Amino acid sequence: MFTGLIEAVGTVRGLRRSGPGGRLDVQATWPDGDLPKTGDSVAVSGACLTVLEPTAEGFTADLSPETLARTLLGDMRPGDRVNLERAMRLSDRFGGHFVQGHVDGLARIEAIHPQAGFSRWRLSLPDEHQQEVAPKGSVTLHGVSLTVAGMGPGWFEVAFIPETLRATTLGSSRVGERLHLETDVLAKYVARLMGTPRPSAIDDMFGTGGGGA
Repeated sequence: MFTGLIEAVGTVRGLRRSGPGGRLDVQATWPDGDLPKTGDSVAVSGACLTVLEPTAEGFTADLSPETLARTLLGDMRPGDRVNLERAMRLSDRFGGHFVQGHVDGLARIEAIHPQAGFSRWRLSLPDEHQQEVAPKGSVTLHGVSLTVAGMGPGWFEVAFIPETLRATTLGSSRVGERLHLETDVLAKYVARLMGTPRPSAIDDMFGTGGGGA
């Protein structure tokens, strides 16, 4: 479980494909110097991965076929930057919202409106997620917890403070770019109670999606 508050921005050192899967190598410096251990969970731009080989300079993690199918991680190249968050401890302050690290889909940036250091974005919203997003509710974009500032058929908007743009990879995003989208897990439960959910919603709730994404 994560909060959507980014701890560090890492750099991809390499991606090696192996059959239907792959292995991602990420350079990372953690602010408190507390290195993840083998088996720990780390959200990489919103996709929960399991640390395979931790080092003082970063870590490697395997990418399952499901992760490669659902996320953009298979397109990573050396030098690409990624948002990083370690799984939360029970003793941590809970400053964002409940984030599972399960990527539901991709949202495309349709418009960016700068506002004196702040910014308001409009993004596409796939039809299958329309009932899982609500004004003033929470969404996660590339692992960043955000509040929905507005929405309509096929789109939603979020607003950024300067610090979020500075401390994450989103500050360099451009119109047309696709981002990992995770909707609020509570909204998924409500959707299930109200009717038959989409199949992937059941996978996400019960962790059967595979690969953490």
